[in-house]
Amino acid sequence: MAITQEAVRKVLAQTLDPNRGKDYVTTGAVRQIAVDGDAVSVQIALDYPAKSQWVAIQQQIETALRDALHPSALFVEVTSQIGIHKVPPGLRPLPGVANIVAVASGKGGVGKSTTAVNLALALAAEGAKVGILDADIYGPSIPQMLGLGHHNPVSEDGKKMQPLTAYGIEAMSIGFMVDVETPMIWRGPMASQALVQLLTETAWHDLDYLIVDMPPGTGDIHLSLAQKAPLTGAVIVTTPQEIALLDARKGLKMFEKVQVPVLGVIENMSLHICSHCGHVEPIFGEGGGKKLCADYGVPFLGALPLDRRIREETDGGKPTVVAEPDGPIAEKYREIARQVAIAIADRGKDFTHKMPTIVVKND
Repeated sequence: MAITQEAVRKVLAQTLDPNRGKDYVTTGAVRQIAVDGDAVSVQIALDYPAKSQWVAIQQQIETALRDALHPSALFVEVTSQIGIHKVPPGLRPLPGVANIVAVASGKGGVGKSTTAVNLALALAAEGAKVGILDADIYGPSIPQMLGLGHHNPVSEDGKKMQPLTAYGIEAMSIGFMVDVETPMIWRGPMASQALVQLLTETAWHDLDYLIVDMPPGTGDIHLSLAQKAPLTGAVIVTTPQEIALLDARKGLKMFEKVQVPVLGVIENMSLHICSHCGHVEPIFGEGGGKKLCADYGVPFLGALPLDRRIREETDGGKPTVVAEPDGPIAEKYREIARQVAIAIADRGKDFTHKMPTIVVKND
């Protein structure tokens, strides 16, 4: 019996994306099916970065097609194509940036900046073009975390600053422009204006994702960013500790009030594994992140361990994702990064940047 495109599509409709739990036809990942006699060619384009899994997904699809159709020749190509997704009403996408993701906590000390920088590096490791913006004007930490230190950004056109780069991602921070021991004694409006300038006056280079490391709390900077930046969504970082969860709830509700979708919650410092005996203990409690998600109907993106290496590597300017790329913690960051990207992809695409500008003149 001859192989048809419809027969191939039917097999793909029964084959599940391991990250989404949905078939490749339903998710729109099937871009092309070609059949020449008994030879089959398929092109799959995921709408989220998953470079580390392309080969595994290719093999999964090849096995499904061979078992069902027995083609004489088979070619399966798997790639990722990341689009520009919906932003809040009244705002347009930022030039040079497809999607902006705020990483917030509501409370300090939960490892938000560490999570943000490793999330950015994990997205890059999965094949995306990524940048990170340090929105903590009073306590910038991204320069040290990326090993960049104090370097004044340059401007090639006198209008926009060029971001610095480290480990394949672009970065911008007020920390590049002031000495590490110089306090930023600014009132809220000044800090908010500085952040908006860092965001809009940086020459970002066709980024798929810009991760914004937010300061703790729910103050002026958060409100200014939510009102003036085309945020695709927000990620909340918490620990299982009840006090941290109280503030995480406030952060979550803040984004809801300003119509920024919450993409999900990451539970940091979830479990401590003793480096000597391997004993596992939930030092800060357990189940808090999942309960928060259940209460507000948002996705639980994953849990990260309380591990000394994460702190040491990030403090040393080489975060875990690049310091131990093949380790279990880096894999966990990549898994969470894929879930964040999938949550963004599920928001639907934004086509306003493709619409022509119509000008009516009376001559």
